[in-house]
Amino acid sequence: MNSDATTWRIGVVVPDDAVDAFELALEPFCVAVSRFVAVEGKTWRVEGDCTDLPDPETLSDALARTARLKGIPVPDLSCFPVAARDWVFETQRAFPPLSVARYFIHGTHFSDDVPVGRITIALDAGRAFGSGEHASTAGCLTAMDEIAGRRRPRRILDVGCGSGILSIAAAKTWHRRVVAVDNDPIAVRVTRDNARLNGVTAYVRAGCGNGYAAPVVRTHERYDLILANILARPLCRMARDLRGHLAPGGHAVLAGFIDRDWRRVLSAHEAVGLRLSGRIVRDGWTTLVVRL
Repeated sequence: MNSDATTWRIGVVVPDDAVDAFELALEPFCVAVSRFVAVEGKTWRVEGDCTDLPDPETLSDALARTARLKGIPVPDLSCFPVAARDWVFETQRAFPPLSVARYFIHGTHFSDDVPVGRITIALDAGRAFGSGEHASTAGCLTAMDEIAGRRRPRRILDVGCGSGILSIAAAKTWHRRVVAVDNDPIAVRVTRDNARLNGVTAYVRAGCGNGYAAPVVRTHERYDLILANILARPLCRMARDLRGHLAPGGHAVLAGFIDRDWRRVLSAHEAVGLRLSGRIVRDGWTTLVVRL
């Protein structure tokens, strides 16, 4: 092993119905956790990146508890160093301009002409989630463009704003105030930087906090449009809070989950009185539009 590595990658291969549980088990040890299909329809590889090598005994205990909970043998753990690389630089180089619905997203390195009639968003990938390339972000932008054809929301909330791409898109689409919130202070700072870069600082107010409990969210009236590109589990958990912050007749765009999870996300929101308005499937990821 190379002790000079700045990142460690740990991973397990688990059955399809144990993926969520093992993601939760790895999260306390990692700065990021991902899942990948190992054997289609059977097993997934759950991986996480750690800034420091986790304590072996503590990690083993967490995996053993999770395996007992799911009634499966403790999976073999892989652990190896990842060589330090300038991921931001490499991501920026690999981030070509792209079009999603009416939106044209490009990095700050882009110097060609912008297509006429498009809503342009300039940002650099790598500092916070949300460059438009991921299917869940693209699904949200597509949903927003469809909503724009028939609605003009006055109050807009972006929960889990990441890079701020959805907040910026909303501000440029409707020229309305947008409240953006994230529990990661880096994401809040990136959102503010990107809002300034795109000339919408007057519209986008970003704050740090825990979802709907964040002070920046609570100080406003109910919202006509809520954007929540997060994950299936927190979306289900926060469904009642979303319903409490959505104005009558308002819409919510829900994303950040693979297609197999869309029914449970929808069920959680139907249970609190919301109804389905639209569904977008893109590269195996689903975006739901619900309304009150």
